[in-house]
This record gives sequence, structure tokens and C-alpha cells, in this order.
Amino acid sequence: MLDDMTTTQASAATAISEDALNALFREARTHNGWAGQGVDDEQLRRLYDLMKWGPTSMNCSPARIIFLRSDAARERLKPHLSPGNVEKTMSAPVTAIIGTDYKFYEYLPRLFPHSPTAKSVFSDAADSRHAELTAFRNATLQGGYFIVAARAIGLDCGPMSGFDAEAVDREFWSGTSVRTNFICNLGHGDHSKLFGRLPRLEFDEVCRVV
Repeated sequence: MLDDMTTTQASAATAISEDALNALFREARTHNGWAGQGVDDEQLRRLYDLMKWGPTSMNCSPARIIFLRSDAARERLKPHLSPGNVEKTMSAPVTAIIGTDYKFYEYLPRLFPHSPTAKSVFSDAADSRHAELTAFRNATLQGGYFIVAARAIGLDCGPMSGFDAEAVDREFWSGTSVRTNFICNLGHGDHSKLFGRLPRLEFDEVCRVV
């Protein structure tokens, strides 16, 4: 009989169903219009409680999220959006601002406790680029986990980068060490407003096995 560890490893290595792959990747789309169904707090918590398990280096977990649901919150964001992103954002049930905490290392004593020097690797470094690159790279990874987690619980996503990042930072992250990475609308998409499916590059065009 397999022991608990072996059972866990075997379970983790099992491929998910084709239907799940379709929902997460093949048939998932970037949505520009939204149906009337809302997104409640329980769904937002469930989304985060999935995405947080995605791996980051030294478990640094630098992503920070502000969920905008109220009209007042969206009005604060509206002036900082590119014109093409206004309507779809103002009509979305929820808009998430995914940020990067550039002082993520303050949490390392808790998140990476078996290494007492983990925090000082970044906080005491003469060159701050190591911390900046670590923060941005891993928060971006977490942004990818965010999209997959949202799709996994039945939500549609509309990630976008058309906004004035400095203005959004002033409006929503002022006085913190967090800066905006990207914005993602959440809800149940209106499939009638989808564009045609765009092509993707093939394996042999972008991959090498050496």
C-alpha cells in the first residue's frame, strides 16, 4: 500500500481531464463584455486561495490585489484607463488591480522560515535590482496563476495593460511599496462580444529541445 506521501505525489502527477484543459486554456477567452451575473466575496476568496499555492522563488509571494466592485471604486480607475478599456471595465462585475510589492522580503521570515537570512538577502543587498527583478518576475507568475484560478472556479477574465500605471499607483497604492503590474476584469463573459479566436505560434516556432 502506498504511504501518504507517495499517494499525494501520485495524485499531484495525475493529468487533469480534457474538459478541464479546455476550460483553462483551449476554449478560454479574453472577454470584453459581461453578462449580468455578479461575483461575490466567496468567489474572490476562493480564487485567491487557489492562486496562492502556485510556486514563487523562496515562497516570496509578492503579488497584491485590490478588487474593485463598487461604482465609486471604478470611477477612481476610469480616468487612468486607455479609451478602449473604459467601457468593458466600467461594465465588469469586478476589476482586479494586480500589484507587485517591492518590499515583499518583509514577509520572508514568515514565508521562508527555515532560512533566517532570507530577508537580508534582499533588504541588505547593495544592489536593489535583485529584489526588484525577483518581485516583478514572481508577481507576474502569480498574475498568471490568478487567471488560471479564476477560470478554474468558473469565472471569465479580461486582463489588460492599457492604463496609466503611475496614475493608478498614486490612486490605489499611495504610501505603499506596491506598484501596479496589470489589471484584470472578472465576471461571466458575454460570448456575443468576443472577437474571433486569434492564432498562436506553433511548438517548432518557439521551442527547442537540447
